[in-house]
Amino acid sequence: MVRYTVTSALPYANGPIHAGHLAGAYLPADIFVRYLRLKGEEVIYICGTDEHGTPITFRALKEGKSPREIVDYYHEHIKTTFERAKISFDYFGRTELPVHYRISQEFFLKALENGHLVKKIKKQAYCEHDKMFLPDRYVIGTCPYCGAENQRGDQCEVCGHPLTPEELINPRCNLCGSPITFKDSAHYYIKMQNFEATLKDWIQKQEHWKPNVRNTVLGWIEEGLEERAITRDLNWGIPVPLEDEDVRGKVLYVWFEAPIGYVSITVEHFKRLGREEEWKKFWLDLDGQTKIIHFIGKDNIPFHAIFWPAFLLAYGRHEDGRWLLPYDIPANEYLNLEGRKFSTSRNWAIWVHEFLDAFPADYLRYYLTAIMPETRDSDFSFADFKVKINEELVNNLGNFVHRALTFVNRYFDGVVPERGELDDLDRQAFGEIQKAFEETGALIAQYRFKDALKRVMELAIFGNRYFDYQKPWKTAKTDRERTATTINVSLQIVKALGVLLEPFLPDASEKIWHLLNIEELRKWEFREIKAGHRVRRAEILFRKVTDEDIIAYIVGYIGKGNPESARLLLEKYYKKEDVVKIARERLGDEADSVLRKIYGGKIEAVDKSGKKEAEKMGYVKFDEFMKLDLRVGKIVEVSDHPNANKLYVVKVDLGDEVRQLVAGLKKYYSKDELLNHYVIVITNLEPKKLRGVESQGMLLAADDGKNVALLMPDKEVKLGARIR
Repeated sequence: MVRYTVTSALPYANGPIHAGHLAGAYLPADIFVRYLRLKGEEVIYICGTDEHGTPITFRALKEGKSPREIVDYYHEHIKTTFERAKISFDYFGRTELPVHYRISQEFFLKALENGHLVKKIKKQAYCEHDKMFLPDRYVIGTCPYCGAENQRGDQCEVCGHPLTPEELINPRCNLCGSPITFKDSAHYYIKMQNFEATLKDWIQKQEHWKPNVRNTVLGWIEEGLEERAITRDLNWGIPVPLEDEDVRGKVLYVWFEAPIGYVSITVEHFKRLGREEEWKKFWLDLDGQTKIIHFIGKDNIPFHAIFWPAFLLAYGRHEDGRWLLPYDIPANEYLNLEGRKFSTSRNWAIWVHEFLDAFPADYLRYYLTAIMPETRDSDFSFADFKVKINEELVNNLGNFVHRALTFVNRYFDGVVPERGELDDLDRQAFGEIQKAFEETGALIAQYRFKDALKRVMELAIFGNRYFDYQKPWKTAKTDRERTATTINVSLQIVKALGVLLEPFLPDASEKIWHLLNIEELRKWEFREIKAGHRVRRAEILFRKVTDEDIIAYIVGYIGKGNPESARLLLEKYYKKEDVVKIARERLGDEADSVLRKIYGGKIEAVDKSGKKEAEKMGYVKFDEFMKLDLRVGKIVEVSDHPNANKLYVVKVDLGDEVRQLVAGLKKYYSKDELLNHYVIVITNLEPKKLRGVESQGMLLAADDGKNVALLMPDKEVKLGARIR
């Protein structure tokens, strides 16, 4: 049986996590791991914060704090954010632990012992103004490969090419802006050329890798690998473990010791479990059964596919076995925001902890999976987010689950009914369930998470079509056995969805399990829910995202941190007066101060209540009113308008006839909420075609500008009763 070691790139403990990070390395790994667990596979999911290097010291200098204060704060912040996003690490550690110091120094000494390190005295970036050697990230300049300006001295953010400060054009200090000089400094370098042939041969055999990963690293190797420094002039990090005056006070370069964190965090994990030797089977080739899979963003490809394997080779054989090289490195491309690349320095980002204050974790997980940048860059769009949540989660998935549970409670007192004889569509339903498990699992195993989620949602679409075709609201009056079969089969689909959704939407999966009143563990297989089992009453699984929700989020969160970004987002979709009105309603007294920053000036005063004076209407004569024929009806069928996204076509039983009406209620009511709802109908209104469908009357409803509520009698009366 294969076991899996799954990791996600260690995030720097110098700032929060944004949606680009989540979509790149953490959400795909979590989906994969949750699937493996449902399959009963042996798997550990390891991650932790990267707590050394210049991103940490740079932030500490800017904030006037110690590096320790920075990493302690952001370790907890990042860990909590991942927990809120339902990322299910087996252990989330950190590189500021003694075990990481020990193992990183061990890797250094083994590589030195095996002849793969060399000490050199070279010119290093130095700032005369600040009187200090500058780590790579403290140097900025123009990239010599693509010409991008203001790139750091370790890697170009635009083309992804690793850099050194001396390669930059017009290099300068990122602290004070002064031009830099170069002074002699001794450092240890790893002889990457020692591993060039071995790595090339190994990578060429990895035909199962994504083409973008394999082609990138083979291109690198073709250019030739060179010696690369693995120590640095810093006072924060893991000390170089040598009694050598030339490197006294220097530390291991973070790009060398960070990936070793995967191993040290695994060791710490099993130590805390009291199984200290067990880490070895996840990192050493003890029985040929372990696969190591690193989930990363594309900017980390060279470090995981070239340098990290080289470090493992430089270590040589561990006393208990050969180090395993990665089995796969499924790197994702970049996620953009409204057509522009995420930028933490410019605060053009969706910060996950803020987004989760405004929207449920499942909404973020669903949308990021649906647009996951698996083979090309993708774009986070607020308009698309709203559509996907409302049309796919609410109207498709949530609607189907609600319908099935509503009907089993309405007609069978919440007890799963016995099935009668199956018709062709019933049998097809069970076939669709089985295919959904097989095809979704195969797609997840291929890291095609976007397609896998789509396949799950296709089962929900089938469920709605099945329900509509079988029409249990009609058969309930004439054929109880047929109704029982329809409800039983529908609940089987709901249970299947409860399992299939778990890797993607763990909260929705758990809620479905709760509504079905099931205590058994979820497994990646279909086991029928038995007749006679009692379920709970239907509850709303998802609620629609409104423009008001999005405006409140942009103003309340992005507006506070980056008013310019908020203004650009708001102006793309909304009128200023609408933003002001909604922000005041949602955010209260703090709204105006934020709005002034966003729009760069005075915000017009409005009535605090946000209400406009109602237009006065003239009197209507009694005889005129009496001409309206208002009657009590009951909605017996609801369907989507074929030509309008905001309209329903409803059929209303008026006692002696059934009328077809077109109603703009989609924003306010689900189909199940309308079904069997008592209503008041104007029956003698002249019929009118609305977007090609005839409406034979009008429903009466109250509208306060925000919500719409259908009018209905407060007691049950005979259908067709006239309103007087």
